[in-house]
Amino acid sequence: MSTALASHRASRIDPSHIAPPPLSSRDIDAFEKLDAAYRTLCAMLYNYAPMSGHPGGSISSGRMVSMLLFETMDYDVTDPDRSDADVLSYAAGHKALGLYAMWALRTEILRIARPHLLRDEWRHLRLEDLLGFRRNPTNDTPLFRMFGSKALDGHPTPAIPFVPLATGASGVGLAATLGLALAAFDWFGDSAPWVHILEGEGGLTPGRVSEALAFAGTASLPNVVVHVDWNQSSIDSDRVTREGGSPGDYVQWNPAELFLLHDWNVISVSDGSDLQQIASAQRAARLNDNGQPTAIIYRTTKGWRYGIEGRSSHGAGHKLCSPGFYSALPLPTGDVPQCAVDQTLCDGGTNATMVEQCYWQALTGVRHWLEGQTDMVETLAGRIIASRQRLESAKRRARPFAPVLSDVFGLASQSGVPPELMLAPGQQTTLRSQLAKAIGYLNRFSGGAFLIAAADLLGSTSVTEATNDFDKGFFHTKSNRDSRTLSVGGICEDAIAGVMSGVSSFGMHIGVGSSYAAFLAPLGHIASRLHAIGNQARHERTGEAARPMILICAHAGLATGEDGPTHADPQPLQLLQENFPNGALITLTPWDAAEIWPLFTAAMMRRPSVIAPFVTRPTQTVLDRQALRLAPASDAVQGLYKLRSASGQPDGTIVLQESGVTYTFLTEALPLLDAAGIDLDVFYVASVELFDALTPEERSSIFPESSAARAMAITGFTLPTTYRWIRSDLGRTMTMHPFMRGRYPGSGSARAVIAEAGLDGESQFRRISEYVQALRHAVAPAVTLPWALWLNPHR
Repeated sequence: MSTALASHRASRIDPSHIAPPPLSSRDIDAFEKLDAAYRTLCAMLYNYAPMSGHPGGSISSGRMVSMLLFETMDYDVTDPDRSDADVLSYAAGHKALGLYAMWALRTEILRIARPHLLRDEWRHLRLEDLLGFRRNPTNDTPLFRMFGSKALDGHPTPAIPFVPLATGASGVGLAATLGLALAAFDWFGDSAPWVHILEGEGGLTPGRVSEALAFAGTASLPNVVVHVDWNQSSIDSDRVTREGGSPGDYVQWNPAELFLLHDWNVISVSDGSDLQQIASAQRAARLNDNGQPTAIIYRTTKGWRYGIEGRSSHGAGHKLCSPGFYSALPLPTGDVPQCAVDQTLCDGGTNATMVEQCYWQALTGVRHWLEGQTDMVETLAGRIIASRQRLESAKRRARPFAPVLSDVFGLASQSGVPPELMLAPGQQTTLRSQLAKAIGYLNRFSGGAFLIAAADLLGSTSVTEATNDFDKGFFHTKSNRDSRTLSVGGICEDAIAGVMSGVSSFGMHIGVGSSYAAFLAPLGHIASRLHAIGNQARHERTGEAARPMILICAHAGLATGEDGPTHADPQPLQLLQENFPNGALITLTPWDAAEIWPLFTAAMMRRPSVIAPFVTRPTQTVLDRQALRLAPASDAVQGLYKLRSASGQPDGTIVLQESGVTYTFLTEALPLLDAAGIDLDVFYVASVELFDALTPEERSSIFPESSAARAMAITGFTLPTTYRWIRSDLGRTMTMHPFMRGRYPGSGSARAVIAEAGLDGESQFRRISEYVQALRHAVAPAVTLPWALWLNPHR
């Protein structure tokens, strides 16, 4: 049996046919001088940070990036947020040092040659902003404050102009950028902007990267080019991948093989420092028209001409103002302060004010040098202008019938449940199906603003119902553009979360990922966190509201009992609930399908970065709320609401959380309690974060201190998720939860597993009865935490 790679749609592309050579001798001279200035800044940024960042990979990728910005890409330097512009995403976020250096050089070139293009400083990164590299916004050094320098994060975020999303964490940046590229293609069609992704071979090793590459190759994303800085050096290795006959320390493929396997075109650049080769490769990628994504593999040397090469230059460099540092500066060092061997000027780097003064003097030297390079500056400024002119000439417009995301929020803001989503008592449904129908309703009327993916669970989690009004099958750029369903590698929650965050980050769609809560909550956490960071950064720069993504945590809790404890997991809510900054993520924990529409739309209107609904698998019969004296489902939008009020003076307060145990309480325990004459105030937790969005007065009115001091909880999630509501030691001791017997419950029907955990109706009745008796004999349960802290837990 042959092991040769089968024929794919993609191919190897030979850039040597590009004629004439893309660059003139004048162009090459300008790019060489630009690279000298760039490598000088990279060395300075690391030296004065002090000694923080990743100089090696920033230097080895500099020439491919300079060619993108000044030759290949079409963008408008005056408007970093144009959706029709080509994009460069630093998936290799540790190369942020290089991003900042290159962005600042571009601004300097315009300051010298085209200052009228720099009217709005917030749209650009200035040389002065380099004083903020790896500095906190609270930094109080004099020049940082005087210049109003930006605080530049260690890995890039949209706080910086021309940075579309937050990257850098173990392959998330590549997955997210591929999601952004697909959203751009769906919006613009064949005229979609190019999306360029910078990555190194080490950044290709995370599992979610292979999953994401499979997604792009399968969907045939033609507007994507990944630029691989193949320098073979990571933090611990100088042979990351296999090369030639030598095995790799980490993986046994080389980058070309990895991309070819996933149906990507591959262009190889044997010398990643050769400007003509780089330009030819990038032009060949643009001219290729076989419809598959492309990877350009540049063979480079990490730390090229820096004086420290290989893994030693990954996250380290020359010692502060050492002879090695000065030798690494390609530009003349006449204006660079020459420290004594004992570094007495800055007390060995401990005097931050003096370090900053030396840093600024060094940066000023680069500025003066650039001001003397008239021909270079004019050449590169002209290229920036040409890039803008090409973009205008392209006249990229949204395709006919493109989605209208604003319609989603318009519909969500309307009061009342749509008639087709109304439920009647006695009707049978599932939470997962009702959620999908709610998304599907918004999807239909927005023209397909929701793009859906599941971990081989489209039908199982019912999320496929959100795409019922669109073409069946998976989205494909040639054969199935009207589908709203994405194929993301198969059983790949990691990549799904990353891709969907990128879909949302483009700003014209909402990405929806679905899987078991047990898997999606933990595996989607990193992508969700970076998405929230990116939204926060974009908001602080532009004032724009967050761009939500949705993680459907389906088959949640013990009710998925047939699959056993590996799948029927009570723990995922604790990974997300109250674990993000206030307003960044909203969890939804409905017990009744009738709560889905009001809860989901209330969350949408809050515009968080992430919405995470937890929905169970089993079919349920819609209960008659009026007959049971229950509050209407619309009250769920409060986050915590009084589900049932005692007829008179309550014997106690019960807080319920999670559908399975709540349904059991209402159908089994409540009749026993009523028969025993135990009269309770019963609250339900539908969304902690929606409750937090209320005013302190509203929260106190709904759930006063007196209730918290007398409450116990019954939850299908973990005990710590109830601490917010249960304030007494007695209440916490009596609270019922899946692990109260000190073990993971086993397999079986939902009813059987709930009973094994001691959460069946009879057990609930007995425990509540014991609690009521304890309350009657207790003088005053001790409140364990200050009420003011509970009232505003984010203080």
